[in-house]
Amino acid sequence: MSEESAPTSAAPAKKAPPRWRRWLLEAAIFLAALVAFQMWQLRDTARGPAPEFTAQRLDGSPFRLADWRAAQPGRATLLYFWAEWCPVCRTTAGNVTALAEDWPLTSIVSQSGEAASIVRLMQERGYAWPSVVDARGEIMKQYGLPGVPGFVIIAPNGEIRFVSVGYTSELGLRLRLWWASRA
Repeated sequence: MSEESAPTSAAPAKKAPPRWRRWLLEAAIFLAALVAFQMWQLRDTARGPAPEFTAQRLDGSPFRLADWRAAQPGRATLLYFWAEWCPVCRTTAGNVTALAEDWPLTSIVSQSGEAASIVRLMQERGYAWPSVVDARGEIMKQYGLPGVPGFVIIAPNGEIRFVSVGYTSELGLRLRLWWASRA
């Protein structure tokens, strides 16, 4: 190779953007996809005033949503839909137990058998939440939930403020309950 054909000056190499920018962009894309999927999944859920329902508590006494909410004046309330066969429900159980100490909540045990077997299961697992039986999933259908676990947060004025399905953190639920209480 002669001197004439050799490049006389090398062009400076373009500096690659910092790695953190790429990670931030990937995280933003992932988060946007997750939010879009959650919105699509919850497209048929109830909005506006919480649908009224009556059910049977595990001890056999009647439960009426309006009466229960009236006993919690000025507070946001949580309806927790779950099933005994749901593995994700088991992972959220600790979050629900912690919330039950500070916030009014009722669990709705959906498609999980009769009250006696649910009582035994709850005792075995150490669940001490107030619960009602939704043997055929009728309440879950009324709220338009596509599956369990499902969380419905109702503001003090009776409006549904937040709905989510799948794993939800204790902190996330606490923040949503707090926010719904402020509305």
